[in-house]
Amino acid sequence: MSKGEILVVGGAGYIGSHMVEHLYRSGYRVTVLDNLSTGHADAVVNAELVVADLGDRETLGRLFRSKAFDAVMHFAALSEVGASVTQPEAYYQNNVAKTLALLAEMRCHGVDTFVFSSTAAVYGDAHESAIGESSGTSPINPYGWSKRFIEQILRDYAHSYALRPMIFRYFNAAGADPEGRLGERHDPETHLIPLLLQAASGRRADFTLFGSDYLTQDGSCVRDFIHVDDLCRAHRLGLEALLRGEPGDVFNLGSGVGYSVLQVIESVRRVTGCDVAVKTADRRPGDPAYLVADVTKVERALGWRPHYSLDEMVAHAWRFETDRAQG
Repeated sequence: MSKGEILVVGGAGYIGSHMVEHLYRSGYRVTVLDNLSTGHADAVVNAELVVADLGDRETLGRLFRSKAFDAVMHFAALSEVGASVTQPEAYYQNNVAKTLALLAEMRCHGVDTFVFSSTAAVYGDAHESAIGESSGTSPINPYGWSKRFIEQILRDYAHSYALRPMIFRYFNAAGADPEGRLGERHDPETHLIPLLLQAASGRRADFTLFGSDYLTQDGSCVRDFIHVDDLCRAHRLGLEALLRGEPGDVFNLGSGVGYSVLQVIESVRRVTGCDVAVKTADRRPGDPAYLVADVTKVERALGWRPHYSLDEMVAHAWRFETDRAQG
């Protein structure tokens, strides 16, 4: 017997496809809405795929009329910090305006349970040793602002329209399905670990380190990485809390441990046994020096703790990368 009917928006992308598989294994029926602009149809398994844009109100209306969804999970966002600086209109249109269209259709059809993928970018250039949910939010790029705007909209909708949102601010999702079926396939790739692994496998000549003069222990940016499976498990626990009638909340998702880019490079070399050629370039606009999560709140409220280490994230992603490099 199914635990519920879930609509996953952006379910053909990296995180969304892992979420879909996790929900299926947990006993849910899943429908995916994705325009495949960055996602992949073959990444959607054990779910119905509806190919349409998030802002397509006509398709959204038909979809909500055809199924009685218990909840919506939202992963459909543009997420490259650098691109958001050079193309802010695209980010506000896709991440804000189209999310408003989704929320409008949810209201029309009486769906009030919403799990939202937010980001640590809402904190901006924070300087705390570990960033808690009560830390001030002051994004330094349009990507972060687009997510922060939606967070405020969700709070206002919760007050005025009885929407029940669960917001997860996650840091750097990494890794791949441990069984090797799913992984990162961005084109172009912009994320740290897959870029390093492409350099290790020979699919890329080298890796570019953007900025070596940050005020950190070795001059490179410090980031908190969370395995994509750990992230999905937290989202499911948040979903189930809402379905039990518990109120929504805002949670950080990370490992609670910061790694510099140079430390990640060493992890890749250690796990793969391959050298990685590294060249240095200037800082990218919009990149804060330090982003590490305080995950105490989510551990206490949802009983969640991360399972995977950085080396395990690299190992799972390396398995997926080597399969791609060979085929």
